[in-house]
Amino acid sequence: MAKITHAQWSSRLTFILAATGSAVGLGNIWKFPYMVGESGGAAFVLVYLICIALVGLPILVAEWMLGRRGQKNPINTMIDVARQEGRSKAWGLVGVSGVLVAFIILSFYSVIGGWSLSYTLGSVTGAFSGQDADAIGELFNGLLADSGTLLLWHSVFMILVIGIVARGVTAGLEGAVRTMMPALGILLLVLVGYGMFSGHFGETLSFMFNPDWSALGGDIILAAMGQAFFTLSLGMGIMLAYGSYLGKEVNLLSTAATVIILDTLFALVAGLAIFPIVFANGLDLSSGPGLIFVTLPLAFGNMTGGVILGLLFFLLLTFAALTSAISLLEPVVETVEERTPLSRTWATLVAGAATWALGIAALLSFNAWADVTLLGLSIFDFLDNLTSKYLMPLTGLAAIVFVGWFLNKEGVVQELKLGSTGALLWHVTSRFIAPIGVIIVFISSL
Repeated sequence: MAKITHAQWSSRLTFILAATGSAVGLGNIWKFPYMVGESGGAAFVLVYLICIALVGLPILVAEWMLGRRGQKNPINTMIDVARQEGRSKAWGLVGVSGVLVAFIILSFYSVIGGWSLSYTLGSVTGAFSGQDADAIGELFNGLLADSGTLLLWHSVFMILVIGIVARGVTAGLEGAVRTMMPALGILLLVLVGYGMFSGHFGETLSFMFNPDWSALGGDIILAAMGQAFFTLSLGMGIMLAYGSYLGKEVNLLSTAATVIILDTLFALVAGLAIFPIVFANGLDLSSGPGLIFVTLPLAFGNMTGGVILGLLFFLLLTFAALTSAISLLEPVVETVEERTPLSRTWATLVAGAATWALGIAALLSFNAWADVTLLGLSIFDFLDNLTSKYLMPLTGLAAIVFVGWFLNKEGVVQELKLGSTGALLWHVTSRFIAPIGVIIVFISSL
């Protein structure tokens, strides 16, 4: 039951910042640059860009298009658009799945955001200064083992997210991304500036951008395709929700291309910021999340200016986590607000509290509930696997199949302002290439 006129983005720029903020998350800061370096450098980047053009971009445009047509929360949008096209209202399950994905992901993403907040404070207090590898490792293990501290930081992170989202689209989402996205860019550039004078910038450039075509096997192409899907916040209800605040005047294809370019640039520049520090200190590149919370703090604690660099880095990480987290809460809040009598503020409090509560189960899986398993996985890993391996790909697949096969073809061509060649390319990509790409990602992840 919509009680208010549906909000609109104040400008195309703020929408681009919000969509890019959603896409630029914790994974971009480490995972993508590492994949580039380990998977053929510039050769991997080229394959990734092709994959994102053929898989990521069509699904992103499809989700925005559906959201803009529906002008409601993801569930009601899918039901209404399906009804308009003479299709079954069972397509509303795509919206249900998207909202559920966002809700579940935010519950454990907030726990990791809490780690980032904890390490930001640790940088200020000099917790890493002069510590050896064992001591830094114990700091991280001690954090995971301390349910009270994890709960504190998880709660602080969720309070920040709830506070932003409760203010609405213009004051909340737009206000946050207008501040945090430029701050994110500045922090990255400062860290890159440091890297340029560390003596290991050339090594980083060679690692990330030297093409190694021999590295491009089938597994690398699969990895590029998977990253192209996951990096853009697809299949999470986010882009359906963000699209619902879009005006008809926004060109979806050019805007999607802009978001993809910015997302890729942020990820590559993050590599230019991080890897000089890694190389200068002889750290292990392949240590995954441990690189962020173990090996880099070790470097910061034993280098000149490490306190400042550590603070800048963990602020960067926190901002990246926040911009993604507010986008994850938004589709849940929009759904609660429009399908219940609750105001925006109360809808945010209810949705945020429920997400926070599930997050407690996720954080306890590192300590008090370490022996509790679901299908052989810890609660944290179960929630991660359920969303990333199953619900996200299937939701994204359903969205592109609906747009490619069940929306009026002429209406889509007009909405995207396509000529005859563009219409043919869209038709082939949305009906065949993108769905097949997602199916391959889905099967390979299993």
